[in-house]
Amino acid sequence: MAGDSTAGAPKRPPTLPARSGTPGTATPTGAFRTGAIPAQAAGSHALDGLVRFNAAPARAAEGALLACCGSRRWAQRIAAHRPYPTLDALLAAADEASYDLSGADLDEALADETSAGLPPGTPAAAHMAWDAAHAAYEARFRHAFVICLDGYRPEELLDQALAGIRSRMGNQPDEERAIAADELRRLARARLSRLVAGPGHPNSPSVLV
Repeated sequence: MAGDSTAGAPKRPPTLPARSGTPGTATPTGAFRTGAIPAQAAGSHALDGLVRFNAAPARAAEGALLACCGSRRWAQRIAAHRPYPTLDALLAAADEASYDLSGADLDEALADETSAGLPPGTPAAAHMAWDAAHAAYEARFRHAFVICLDGYRPEELLDQALAGIRSRMGNQPDEERAIAADELRRLARARLSRLVAGPGHPNSPSVLV
């Protein structure tokens, strides 16, 4: 599952290398310049993260991308098409790569997802319901349950995740596979946004750990 606003978490948190001593990195379009530009100050965290992502060595970029989606071909494709002028351009490329996942790519990505734990202080009855729902889902569909819950408040995440897993248990395998693929696409967007914007930034997604 996933570690953003999801019912699961990446096996490793997505991170980027620290910036080098260069204050700015230019792209062919000149989108990034040294120093802040008016109207970009609020987005300086995301800008800095995108600069570092564009400048990262291929292996480091692919490693960070694999924490967002476990398909190697997905990660290699996005890393190979850098630099991206904006976060929106990066997210659009991620969507396109997600739609193009082959059956084997999707299997690889789903196999990389793991079931989430619940936040500290969650009642024992909720743990039991969560664990039972996951066990039943994974026995039926042979992969972890994935769901993106962006837009929900933290106190709503558990109820929404439980409702989602219960409603999807009645799906046929092919139908559920298509739904899981779309949830993975949404999760990849959320994880990429967090990777670029950084923890604590307003664009960072909420977390169900």
